[in-house]
Amino acid sequence: MTEHEGQVQPGDPGAAASNTDSAIDFRTSPEAYRHWKLAFDGAVATLALDVDEAGSLKPGYELKLNSYDLGVDIELYDAVQRLRFEHPEVGAVILTSAKDKVFSAGANIRMLGQSAHAEKVNFCKFTNETRCGMEDASEYSRQTYIAVLNGTASGGGYELALACDEIILADDGASAVSLPELPLLAVLPGTGGLTRLVDKRKVRRDRADFLCTTAEGLRGRRARDWGLVDALARPSTLMAEARARAETIAAQSDRPRDGTGIALGPLARTLDPERLSYRFLDIAIDGDRRVATFVVAGPDQDPPASLDDLARAGDGVWALALARALDDAILHLRTNRPEIGTWVLNSTGDGALVGAHDGFLLANQDHWLAREITLYWKRVLKRLDMSSRSLIALIEPGSCFAGTLFELVLAADRSYMLDDEPAPSVALSEMNFGALAMANGLSRLATRFLDDEAALAAAHAACGDALAAADADDLGLVTFIPDAIDWDDEVRLAVEERASFSPDALTGMEASLRFAGPETMETKIFGRLTAWQNWIFQRPNAVGPDGALTLFGSGRRSEFDMKRV
Repeated sequence: MTEHEGQVQPGDPGAAASNTDSAIDFRTSPEAYRHWKLAFDGAVATLALDVDEAGSLKPGYELKLNSYDLGVDIELYDAVQRLRFEHPEVGAVILTSAKDKVFSAGANIRMLGQSAHAEKVNFCKFTNETRCGMEDASEYSRQTYIAVLNGTASGGGYELALACDEIILADDGASAVSLPELPLLAVLPGTGGLTRLVDKRKVRRDRADFLCTTAEGLRGRRARDWGLVDALARPSTLMAEARARAETIAAQSDRPRDGTGIALGPLARTLDPERLSYRFLDIAIDGDRRVATFVVAGPDQDPPASLDDLARAGDGVWALALARALDDAILHLRTNRPEIGTWVLNSTGDGALVGAHDGFLLANQDHWLAREITLYWKRVLKRLDMSSRSLIALIEPGSCFAGTLFELVLAADRSYMLDDEPAPSVALSEMNFGALAMANGLSRLATRFLDDEAALAAAHAACGDALAAADADDLGLVTFIPDAIDWDDEVRLAVEERASFSPDALTGMEASLRFAGPETMETKIFGRLTAWQNWIFQRPNAVGPDGALTLFGSGRRSEFDMKRV
């Protein structure tokens, strides 16, 4: 079955293994949006939330008061991507609501109440990644987001605003910002709200404590004075003041006012229960073994000869086409095939060509499109890091794990490289030394060799060299180098052993080991999601028969187990 661009398809992720037609589809485009409106005026874009109440991803709830589910956020992710690639002229984005006197009530509570545990966690993870992507756009693409709250922003609605660089609130005596999850639902804000309050906005801990235990939130001058918002404006002048501020910010951006974007066309793929295929990516799915085997293909031609050639190639250029495919595949597998817990990473092609494409992008980082493609790879690799799947890289004859693609090896929990003839090789490029940083702010090599400057320097000295297994092992770039006699058994045992362990314990172990080094706002957000929210979403105080999330809206009072754990 070959699929093309279309609306998000409703479905039950648990059923996707047997019925691909029911799989949640992360591919969409503006003409298919049901919940967002995009408008452009010179260097300023307006992205307005206008949720279709009847447009829920699944039956059983209505999306009232601009509340959202995964379908709404899939459209937001698509819009953020298109703003970066299709609109280089845009230096500021006004994020607001198209509904009168309401910004967003946040994640739909009835949706959360009826969702399975894994669905809730995956939903929170994707919304976090999308909001981190907005912050990435502000910081690195110079496409700054400004939240304009024309009404109350509650829960995830306020968390969406917190992902923006600035927040302007209507000063009408009624519009408020709130994080009511704890008092109303016995859960935590699921999209980084707690962390962004204190780490990003520098709100005092005692004030943040008050906000997070006060369901009605704060409005007006107190919200501004406490740092919950940046500015207030009368409703009659709100959009005019926001527009003026956006114009000022856009004028400081280095994005080209006269630039021509590239269209992100329909992403074609072939999907069935045992295979997922794109132009540069093929994935075989073994449901019995609970293993997905990725084969990433290297470039099939030389890099563009010039920036004009890059623009003409558009979304068909290898680096961008593969990033889009890998992004979609990660989202599809972790949402629709949660039972596939081990991902084996292979590659095929010419490593020298990968290095040439890396060199072209790195030499042109002052050009908006080359920069965007590199930044996209950084985000896709971060998504791989965060995907709660065991990753095993296999380096065999014909592999092209070089530069950007060697990041897949570095992202893996273990790697195996054949030490025999015909001998495979790997290679590093400057891409491996900072351009594709992890959530901790370090390159994967720097994370691998944490505080070992000599090992990192030795790896850098070998940059560009074709490294055989023994050389890669000496440099610490791979885990094991079996010969041909031992290869099949060692790889088989590694994969089978991984698939036999408790998925819960593996998720905790992998998340603890992958992010050595400094803590950042991003690692805090995802670490707390993996640990605290994952735990709370299973506790009876929230989701038991008498839990707050279960009973919300029923008129019944929740019954808490009052013992602290």
